[in-house]
Amino acid sequence: MTSLPLPASFPVGGRRLVVYVVWDRRGGVEDFVPFALAGLREHAARVLVVVNGSLSEEGRAKLEPVSDEILVRSNAGFDIWAHKDALDHVGDAIGEFDEVLLTNDTWFGPVRPYGPVFDRMGERAVHFWGMTDHVRQEPNPFTGKGVLPYHLQSFWIAVRREMFLSEAWRRYWAELPEMPTYFDAVLKHEAVFTETFAQDGFTHDVAFPESDHPTEHPALFNPDLLVEDGCPLVKRRPLFHYPPFMNRHAVSGRRIVETMSAYGYPAELVWSNLARNVQPKVLNTDAGMLEVLPDRALADEPETAPRLAVIAHLPQTKDVPRVVGALRSVPHPFDLFVTVHDAGIEPELREAIRAVDPAGLAETEVRVVPEHGRDMSALLIGCRDVLTDGRYDLVIKVHGRTPRQRSQNARRYFSRYQLENLLSSPGYVRNVLALFDREPGLGLVYPPMMHVGYSLPGRAWSFYLPRAKQICEDAGIQVPLDGISPLAPYGGMWIGRPSALRRLLDMGFTFADYERPRSKSVPALTKVIERLVSYAAAEDGYHTRTILTGEHASISHTSMEYKVDQLASTTPGYPLEQVQFMHRAGWMGTGGAVAMTRMYMRINHPDLARRLHPVLHPVGRVVRVGLRTAKATLRRARTLIKGGRDD
Repeated sequence: MTSLPLPASFPVGGRRLVVYVVWDRRGGVEDFVPFALAGLREHAARVLVVVNGSLSEEGRAKLEPVSDEILVRSNAGFDIWAHKDALDHVGDAIGEFDEVLLTNDTWFGPVRPYGPVFDRMGERAVHFWGMTDHVRQEPNPFTGKGVLPYHLQSFWIAVRREMFLSEAWRRYWAELPEMPTYFDAVLKHEAVFTETFAQDGFTHDVAFPESDHPTEHPALFNPDLLVEDGCPLVKRRPLFHYPPFMNRHAVSGRRIVETMSAYGYPAELVWSNLARNVQPKVLNTDAGMLEVLPDRALADEPETAPRLAVIAHLPQTKDVPRVVGALRSVPHPFDLFVTVHDAGIEPELREAIRAVDPAGLAETEVRVVPEHGRDMSALLIGCRDVLTDGRYDLVIKVHGRTPRQRSQNARRYFSRYQLENLLSSPGYVRNVLALFDREPGLGLVYPPMMHVGYSLPGRAWSFYLPRAKQICEDAGIQVPLDGISPLAPYGGMWIGRPSALRRLLDMGFTFADYERPRSKSVPALTKVIERLVSYAAAEDGYHTRTILTGEHASISHTSMEYKVDQLASTTPGYPLEQVQFMHRAGWMGTGGAVAMTRMYMRINHPDLARRLHPVLHPVGRVVRVGLRTAKATLRRARTLIKGGRDD
């Protein structure tokens, strides 16, 4: 066996090549990328950025000041094959460098300075090193069998010249297999890279070993602790991974972002990137973006009061005391735009508003709009100029509508829930408005999904999803849609920046488009648009926060906790396993019951399950095939019965 060159430390004045891989679904470059590269530049003799897919001119303009060369390639093989193409592109010139850093855009940084880490690891005589590592696992969690070897995580691998000039290095990249899926990238590269070169005799080290932290995967589970230890970066994944999984491991995305901000990382880079690229409900959950605000003002009076418009849809005068009365809580002057369907009620309406007399009311304008689309068309079409002429910083959208297909008690709670969580008191509203002052990228705030008196959880997309997807395609909204229920202002009341509604305003719908569909199986446009408000805002980089008063947080949390407790009693395991269990079972019925019985037996009584398999398997198969048509018929019937609405 040929002896290997001895490992060497990074020489004083040494040259480092940084290969940084970028992928963006829109062909652009998110602002966190040049921020990360600007910090790396001072530690590199050459920065080569590899773009997977396309690159817009605007994106190129962002990359050029922080890189020496930009290589655009097809989006194939993930960042692993991008690194391979970069190495092929550099060719023999790689011999000019003492270290090659292979990294990508899957992290935010620098949260802490890069320099101390480069200096510390530069003193160590190794062939290659990583920022973080992952423990050996058996069985392999990706395959359910075999072993996941110990490995350095591939988002940051630094290799010294003794290794990247070796035959083993040339052979590894020459024989790199195709990687059509994410799991291929993990199992065929990340999980084997460290072990492969270690077996060839190359030595390695890690800057922040998992053994110094309380979990086997600190980059995912303990990023706040890594940062406190001096780690210069935070992986993006903890803020968009499957929420029940993160909950299972007690990860707090809110704490992660607070830690990053405490060390000076611009939080707006986090929010703008994640808003455009993560399912909003997932982000809202992982990052803990619910604000429970007190009635006592926490913020000082702003030097300049925001320019406020209130758009209130009030087709009936009787709603004025309840809705306009709530506007007494607005602590700054505001203009009121009232939309109605009948011009004849204007004198009575104005008299009712004068009787309520909100203290901050400056001007009142009444606009007559068609009934089609109710408050949504009244806002986006009837008050389009209010949202587009630049007069206002924020718009408060309220209305007098209450759900028709609900009990009187549920209707009363609906009104309380919507108005009080936006306009509880002057101190509360000041706290809400302070959120916008604190976060320039905050586009919308509204109460979370109602579940008291409602059955929205688990079905809020319902049959609205296909039309929502079509509208997103037409409007150029590429923000991923949440899978089960959207993050949305159910009930149609919110506070937001007019600019966050730009895409909805530009969609060109008319009042006629909002007419109630003749077929009850066709979703009403007003309900679809209501579900897309946060997605349209996110496409332009605006994030959403949900807000609650202390009283409603108490009502909501205790009620939800009890219901979750009851549901959890029906299945074994942690919530993560329970959710997966129920998803696999799907629709209950007879076939679902058979499927659930089989899964329960496999988990809790595996020996008995093996004996029952010859009976349960064919029964389940026959029942599933037999019920397929019946289930489709039942779904159509339910849609017709409900009228396609969930008010």
